Amino acid sequence: MRTHFDELLDKHSKNKIDQRRFDIESMMYMSIWYGILYVVIEGWRSLRLTDNKIDLLLKSPNVKLLKNYRNGVFHFQKKYWDKRFENFYREASTVQWVRELNLEFGRYFLEHLGWFKK
Repeated sequence: MRTHFDELLDKHSKNKIDQRRFDIESMMYMSIWYGILYVVIEGWRSLRLTDNKIDLLLKSPNVKLLKNYRNGVFHFQKKYWDKRFENFYREASTVQWVRELNLEFGRYFLEHLGWFKK
């Protein structure tokens, strides 16, 4: 989902996609990506995995915001712009934090599977 989101951002920056399509698709890809990322956090904690960089990122208050965001994505909402989304967007650090956490999870699992060496 992150890859689709980034591809869409690239198309939009080059004016190769109309605004309405961008608004709809970017929210879809981003929301699914963010929601799934929280599931990875749940698995990480459940399996009691550890990594210095990831563990530090998981101390952020953004984890709670992401959990609430995930709940807003994957549970029916009567109101389209639920507070759980707004709270996540209002926090200035969430975008960089999500990207860094995603990158570190990728690094960890690639190393763990032996597909990438330090």
